[in-house]
Amino acid sequence: MDKVGIGIIGCGNISGAYLKAMTEFFPILDIRGLADLNREIAEAKAAEFNLAARSIDELLVDPKIEIIVNLTVPKAHVAVGLQALDAGKHTYSEKPLGINFAEGKKLADAARSRGLRIGAAPDTFFGGGHQTARALIDQGVIGIPVGGTATFMCPGHERWHPNPAFYYEVGGGPMLDMGPYYITDLVNLLGPVSQVAGFAITPRQERIITSEPRNGEHIPVHVPTHVAGVMAFANGAVVQIAMSFDVAGHKHMPIEVYGTEGTLIVPDPNRFTGPVEYLRKGGQFEDLPVTAPYADGNFRSIGVADMAYAIRSNRPHRANGDLALHVLEVMEAFHVAAAEGRTVKITTATERPAPLSDSLVDGKLAK
Repeated sequence: MDKVGIGIIGCGNISGAYLKAMTEFFPILDIRGLADLNREIAEAKAAEFNLAARSIDELLVDPKIEIIVNLTVPKAHVAVGLQALDAGKHTYSEKPLGINFAEGKKLADAARSRGLRIGAAPDTFFGGGHQTARALIDQGVIGIPVGGTATFMCPGHERWHPNPAFYYEVGGGPMLDMGPYYITDLVNLLGPVSQVAGFAITPRQERIITSEPRNGEHIPVHVPTHVAGVMAFANGAVVQIAMSFDVAGHKHMPIEVYGTEGTLIVPDPNRFTGPVEYLRKGGQFEDLPVTAPYADGNFRSIGVADMAYAIRSNRPHRANGDLALHVLEVMEAFHVAAAEGRTVKITTATERPAPLSDSLVDGKLAK
């Protein structure tokens, strides 16, 4: 199968994980250059992975590049994505798809009108633990899905990130930053969301960075930093969710799914790996074997590889624009519900991504 040319725009903190996985696991991806507004950052990252640093314009006009991978900050996702589409390239971005639903829809509509593909992280739901949980639900192991919980709560990313200010700008906050992992995985497990209710607060108007090199700097907060609510799914399940940058610690599992016949503990959706636990009604929790591939490493960029194989095979890709736009609408709905004191109906529809029962390509494990 012919390789697919890749151009990467944005060489910040997350780019290393993408490049490591792309170069180690997915030979269909031909990385033809890295670009960043800061040329020195692009050159340093390119040298680290023995790749070429190029300008954004050079990537956009390269006829051998078919997919632009957009790893810029959230507020630039749509602008860079539109540039890529205008250049005739498919585009795959870090999460979220856009900083609001209107922007995300603009990108999705532009791709559709041009006959091009868009996709977005997270792709962690491809991981072996999440795919194993999906298969168990599909097999009816928990009975009829009833509900669940999704929980991410921490004191804030300013503890560890070298440049954390964007987490507190519009397009950031715990819901748009961490919510994509949890909500995308729940759509993978249960299907689309039909309506949302929620509350959101901002306990502090500024944060103090404690990581280097900006230790001690004060940054303003422009978004809610503690969001809690409920998602009603089209299949009837009701899931509670809490996303916070204001909690010192907690004992909740990342994702629990409840059914009439049992309960599943699903791995952390920010990881590909992790145990799957099952409690049969009347029994005790037990670890179940993880039977799906991609369960023993960090495969971040597998969504790009799946898009590449899908282009070559003329099939849908899993981390697609419809899924990312649906998740973006759900996340924004929590803020709307909180601000307006009402339940918000979700207007977008999406299919559950195809299960990754064997691999990315024709039943053969892509290595």
